[in-house]
Amino acid sequence: MKVISADNREYLQEAVELLLSAKYPVALTGAGISVGSGIPDFRSPGGLWSVYAPDEYATLEVFYRDPAKAWQLYRALGRVLAGKRANRAHLALAELEREGMLQGVVTQNVDALHQAAGSRNVFEIHGDHQNLQCLKCQYAEPVIAEHYEGDAVPFCPHCSFPLKPNVVLFGEAVRDYERIELFVSRCDLLLVAGTSAQVYPAAEIPLRIRQRGGLIFEFNKEAALGVDRYSGISSNTDYFFHGDILSTLPMLRAAAGKSHEP
Repeated sequence: MKVISADNREYLQEAVELLLSAKYPVALTGAGISVGSGIPDFRSPGGLWSVYAPDEYATLEVFYRDPAKAWQLYRALGRVLAGKRANRAHLALAELEREGMLQGVVTQNVDALHQAAGSRNVFEIHGDHQNLQCLKCQYAEPVIAEHYEGDAVPFCPHCSFPLKPNVVLFGEAVRDYERIELFVSRCDLLLVAGTSAQVYPAAEIPLRIRQRGGLIFEFNKEAALGVDRYSGISSNTDYFFHGDILSTLPMLRAAAGKSHEP
């Protein structure tokens, strides 16, 4: 594993050349990329899971049994996401895609900040929090501010079934995973950004790419992919961009942009 940081750029140009020579580079992102936009990691101290235990509020069973209780979590999440804007890391990925150096993004986030940044090819494993869905008749409608006010549960105008945000609950199938598998099946270089990639099925993506001989660039404050607990060395990361993702992703994009210029 070769380490790159703002203070140690020894391997940066080497990594850039590998990115530029990759045939199908893809990004996999998680909560860490949105922390800089003011969205705390749900699992971090003070995050949503510390207030609303997932097994008590975020399961499909709870939604069917007590939608009003489930909506306490949905409103809290909605208020956290409201008004948030894409940050430098989101923008760096969008620029890499626009300039032909990235094929697209697979994200575990539900905040739609990749799209806000300008990314066009975005796969949302866990759905999105910008739309409501009816599990009975598949009706959908955009979320509006009124959905986060009061304590009333919104109902489907067609079949009167309770609506829920289009987010994947525990016990619910992830979104479009066959399309995601097809998309990443061509990937030969994966940028893993702001995630430890420990939660399945997203955790399968780096492993499969590694098994096919693909390269892994990791962007985290601490190495997380396949780290040996004795040596501290990652067996799955080729280049580890160490530090704040708001700095490391733009650093790669800037260096790649210079090398990519005609």
